[in-house]
Amino acid sequence: MRDAANRLVLTWALTAVASLSFAAEDKLKGFLEDEVAQQKQWEEKLRAVPDPDRLREYMRVITEEPHIAGLPGSKKVADYILAQFQSWGLNAWIEETQALMPLPTERRLELVEPESYTALLKEPALLEDKDSADDGQLPTYNAYAAEGDVTAQVVYVNYGIPEDYEKLEELGIDVTGKIVIARYGRSWRGIKAKLAQTHGAVACLIYSDPRDDGYFQGLTYPDGPYRPEHGVQRGSIMDMPVHPGDPLSPGFGAMTDTPRLERSEAKTLVKIPVLPISYGDAKPFLENLRGPVAPEDWRGALPITYHIGPGPAKARVKLALEWKTRPLYNVLARIDGTVFPDQWIIHGNHHDGWNNGAADPTSGNVALMETARSFAELAKLGFKPKRTIIFASWDGEEWGLLGSTEWAETHKEELTQKGVVYINSDGSGKGWLGMAGSHTLQELVNDVARDIQDPERGVSIWEAARNRRLETAEDDEERAEIEQSDDLRIGALGSGSDYTVFLDHLTMASLNLGFGGDSPGGIYHSNYDSFDWYTRYSDGEFVFGRALSQTIGTTILRLANATVLPFNFVDLADTMARYVDEIEEAHQAQPDNPGVDLAAVETALDNLREAGRAYEEALAQLSSASSTAVHAQGELVQLNELLYTSERRLAHDEGLPNREWFRHQVYAPGFYTGYGVKTIPGIRESLEEESWDEARYYVNVVSEALTNLVAQVEQARSLVEQLSN
Repeated sequence: MRDAANRLVLTWALTAVASLSFAAEDKLKGFLEDEVAQQKQWEEKLRAVPDPDRLREYMRVITEEPHIAGLPGSKKVADYILAQFQSWGLNAWIEETQALMPLPTERRLELVEPESYTALLKEPALLEDKDSADDGQLPTYNAYAAEGDVTAQVVYVNYGIPEDYEKLEELGIDVTGKIVIARYGRSWRGIKAKLAQTHGAVACLIYSDPRDDGYFQGLTYPDGPYRPEHGVQRGSIMDMPVHPGDPLSPGFGAMTDTPRLERSEAKTLVKIPVLPISYGDAKPFLENLRGPVAPEDWRGALPITYHIGPGPAKARVKLALEWKTRPLYNVLARIDGTVFPDQWIIHGNHHDGWNNGAADPTSGNVALMETARSFAELAKLGFKPKRTIIFASWDGEEWGLLGSTEWAETHKEELTQKGVVYINSDGSGKGWLGMAGSHTLQELVNDVARDIQDPERGVSIWEAARNRRLETAEDDEERAEIEQSDDLRIGALGSGSDYTVFLDHLTMASLNLGFGGDSPGGIYHSNYDSFDWYTRYSDGEFVFGRALSQTIGTTILRLANATVLPFNFVDLADTMARYVDEIEEAHQAQPDNPGVDLAAVETALDNLREAGRAYEEALAQLSSASSTAVHAQGELVQLNELLYTSERRLAHDEGLPNREWFRHQVYAPGFYTGYGVKTIPGIRESLEEESWDEARYYVNVVSEALTNLVAQVEQARSLVEQLSN
């Protein structure tokens, strides 16, 4: 280890000498010309630290046993992460919170007509994977399902999404009083449960069809990476599009003084039993259905004729639960800023999993740990960030973003004042960099990606991602746009990971980063998401984990040290204009639409684009100023506050229709898409639901929010001009 450290110091020394010859000529957004060389040197030093062998060892330890939130294994992992943070010299601690977290005490599923079958409801241990037989594994179930004991005919509902129920209505099939069976895919599992309940079903079964992630895709585990016959996807079915976090403390921290709700008052709990099952258990129920043959696109890959029903298959579903509030353990580490200590850059990844959880979430969590260690190593060399950096390893994400939501709601006032950017990661694999988040940060992410080497392809991760997009473009128009654009467009965020409370509720600018696209997902949320599976079929050399740490570490370093925060409002205006075009096109296609006018939003976006361009021009003039002179001026603090609170202007205190917790007016999960994003959701979803007056209301909300943002950008430009003089 000492030899490696010596080699690292030598590498830093050589690269520092080389950097001095060219860095002064480089441009780095947010940094003045006389700051660029030093910043580049720190970045090179930071990127030299992450070590694949350490990533592998962290994962080996964390995944040795199941570590489910609310149970002792999760506390053990939290203590391990804390010990690592502290051993590196970081100021670290565990902050405990709590949430309602029911565990199953009885699960039973039987086919009672026209023949008998008792479902296994268990994932068998595999000789080839030692962790598949670990003690303490959580049974196969869906968190927050309701208790019940029901017997009824079965109806197959395909993916159980809105268009599937529309098809059933066309066929004259009613699921009222029935048990529906849906396959995983096309939408989040919680939407399948919610829609089953909405349409009158008395229970819902969700199975993994081999067409989607089983033998139709390739060899099944352990011979290949895909889901075996009795593999089951666990997961929460909390109605997170209403609000995530503890069901009994919506909008406030569970351990604050505000009284928690009674369970009967909770808005995010379904009222019917729901069970996840394997395709091995699903087959007897499906092959005993009759009625219409399922449409071709409803047919999976089981060796049966897919019928819809209802019946004659009749099932009994019994589910009993222990409803109990359980502890959660968020692990935090903090490096105080020296110039702007009350401006916080936060990076988070969760540590809890469904059982051993190697791919999800440990692959991302170990990268976070190496990023934290990288900053600890820089501190030993004298590095001190201008802004405060916080690392967070969250608990309870799998259940409904519990740990992050409760922490952020508890610290809501402080985060509203001090939160600059939240950077999230989750499960990561191999392939290409995925980039999504606030479009004011699109330029920053692209710039960082250009400076990180792809582990396998001999180019930057930016160029690798661009090449991948060109290869997979749907048509010539999309390909031409990629070729002609300076930057790659980043995706919009809905929900599904720990960024949700920061972006959607607190309206902090946020990012979500990770590698994927070349890693199969056949073991998602199963017992087989293990160290053995990950090292065989995913990033087994941990080189993409290193690249993720380098990418996020560099992003944090730029945000923490920039004299002027690197926000870009032209990118936001251009992206929102695309969303408006999509909404108008869809609205015009609606029959008998009353013509809701979006002109006010379009005008506000034109003004934002113009203000953003003027701001960029002013910022370019500032780059040659003396850093000493700029930092001596009080306007700098005010400027950065205007920049990082710009995302707050996109909030609406009343939130979205029927879900006031979601305050952001540009990004939100769809009410019926679960994780999937609905951009400009107040307008878009109101039009989709043909709520014309509501759509007009949100046109005013969005246009006013954008007008307020324009005023803030113009004020920021004025301050930049003052700093330049």
